[in-house]
Amino acid sequence: MKSNMLRVGSGSQDPVIVRASPAMRDLCAYAARVAAGDAKVFLTGESGVGKDLIARYIHARSPRAARPFVAVNCAAFTETLLETELFGHTRGSFTGAYRDRPGLLQLAHRGTIFLDEVGEMSLRMQSHLLRFLESGEIQTVGGAGSSQVDVRVITATNRNLAERVATGQFREDLLYRIKVIHLHIPPLRERREDIRALVERAIARSGRPIRLTQEALKALERYRWPGNVRELQNVVERLVWMSATDEVALQVLPEQVRVSSAAGLQPKRERRRQLADDLYHALVGSHYCFWDHIHPLFLRRDMTRHDLRQLVHRGLATTRGNYRALLKLFGMPESEYKRFMNFLAAHECVVDFHPFRVETEPVRASASAGETASPRRGGPLAPREVA
Repeated sequence: MKSNMLRVGSGSQDPVIVRASPAMRDLCAYAARVAAGDAKVFLTGESGVGKDLIARYIHARSPRAARPFVAVNCAAFTETLLETELFGHTRGSFTGAYRDRPGLLQLAHRGTIFLDEVGEMSLRMQSHLLRFLESGEIQTVGGAGSSQVDVRVITATNRNLAERVATGQFREDLLYRIKVIHLHIPPLRERREDIRALVERAIARSGRPIRLTQEALKALERYRWPGNVRELQNVVERLVWMSATDEVALQVLPEQVRVSSAAGLQPKRERRRQLADDLYHALVGSHYCFWDHIHPLFLRRDMTRHDLRQLVHRGLATTRGNYRALLKLFGMPESEYKRFMNFLAAHECVVDFHPFRVETEPVRASASAGETASPRRGGPLAPREVA
């Protein structure tokens, strides 16, 4: 679905996107409206959902469609190499630089650049990208001057950048710059109506006219597809070339698909853990905020104390035990710190933060007995202090 490093194309190449599900129809309709402008677009979604297809879909419907589309996988380059690829270099700027070379931003002039896996950029590269987004100017590696380029920027990540901002791994000001229009591509398990259409398309592209039985198709629809569309395409390709007959029965499917289909509902313990995971991702993805969504669920007893503890546990693992950083992660202002801690204490859901700080500074003993001091500013109140 995407190259390992980069791809440069010219002209409008309209990608075919399967949209049998309402979610994908709505997404494509919104993407088509977004394409008319020049605003920066931020694509999120799990690995394999087709973020690069949506990026090319936007470019193909934009006024820049006849100009270059440049796709870069930021995770495939080292920091130094990514800098030279994006901004170019001059002759003699480093060993092996035998000639001037324009950067990909220059090649994308008046077109679109797609920065995939932008969350993998180093902090230094993030500062370079931020400077470009603010001024539109690029300075080649080893060059003395700067030049102006006109490029529409589309970024994508399968990481949760709110988490990385909370842990200091991603610049918050850069996130604000790239997240002008946010499009989230749902995972395949949330748009199962697309599965049969994707299977038909994958079979048609193979050139071999095989047919899946209804039992096999239903098994594919029940499977969770952790690898999303990419995994489904790989499974269908394997079936196309490994099946001995033109009809593919349930028994021919890969073992993990058959086992998942036969297993039915998940065990209770797994369902509880999945609930906490789903709520956590909704919070840090800025779809939910704690007081508007989690608090009512808890009061209605749609989630248990165990679920709430698991949610806090997940958050503390991200913030390395910093409860104040948890506020931002869960969509709460700093002023809600005491209210949040009192709420957790009242329902016996305060999670010990010490295990999450084993790799940071040691906890310092305070002067007063029984008081816990935080090794970083804004550590959580001790249980006796929050009441």
